[in-house]
Amino acid sequence: MHAKSIRYFEAIARAGSIREAARKLHVDASAVNRQLLNLEDELGAALFDRLPTGLRLTEAGQLFSRHVLHVLQDEQCLLAELAKLQGVERGEVRVTAVEALNADFLPAVIETMARRHPKIRLTLRTQGSADIAAGLLAGDADVGIAFALAPHSDLQTVDSAEFRLGAVMAPSHPLARRRQVTVAECMAYPLILASPELALHSLFTPLLAGMEPAQPPIHTGSLDLMRQLAMRGIGIAFQTRIGLAGLCRAQTLAYVPLADKAPTAPMAIHVRAGRTLPPAVGAFLVIACDELRQLRQEEAGAAAV
Repeated sequence: MHAKSIRYFEAIARAGSIREAARKLHVDASAVNRQLLNLEDELGAALFDRLPTGLRLTEAGQLFSRHVLHVLQDEQCLLAELAKLQGVERGEVRVTAVEALNADFLPAVIETMARRHPKIRLTLRTQGSADIAAGLLAGDADVGIAFALAPHSDLQTVDSAEFRLGAVMAPSHPLARRRQVTVAECMAYPLILASPELALHSLFTPLLAGMEPAQPPIHTGSLDLMRQLAMRGIGIAFQTRIGLAGLCRAQTLAYVPLADKAPTAPMAIHVRAGRTLPPAVGAFLVIACDELRQLRQEEAGAAAV
């Protein structure tokens, strides 16, 4: 089985058509089709269903696609290991993470990475939890960091921590000096709620059952916008402490834990299960897990107060 056949197969699977794959590979469509036919003949199975709308992986094609993903990622790992033997630490780490981590967590991790491993290239994307899982499974990301990611047999959790939901508001808000607040108490004020694309939505919405807010809430899919609106006194938002440390220290925002049995948001660092991780990815995971461990300790300390 030739490397060219594998490369052409992956391009077809991504593009969904031979013509589009050929365009991206800068070769003739006939050459791509010939490689595919030879590959199917060698394997003794059709890898794609030929449909009027394009090509779709067959069951055999899906199985082969997973094999190709392992081959390509193992090749990256081999190249990184060879570079390490030569005394050169290099490589790339592709990270996809939820928006909440952009304020404090990721900058701290990246700062340490840049200091310890300056030759490793980092690529970071901000996505929702569902897209993070899909990216890991497709091989588009090496590391995914998300809240409340649904369990999947092809995903491995490297480390995780639970963070308590709280009310987020302007320091001048009447509830800002409370040690704890209930959701019922917050109902008397304007609310800023997470829209369904955020994992926060499914965690918090059950707490509103049977309650009627004083006025129609604002819904948004941006955690940063929720914070900005809360800072301006427009309403109360509900988030974890993640990403709020700097704002709370500067006294531009207040975080008040929810009383009673407030739900916790599970934050976890994920990789694709069964994959041999390149040294660069391993180096990133060590630093990210150290940072998460520190946040876990801070959360435990705050809960004990």
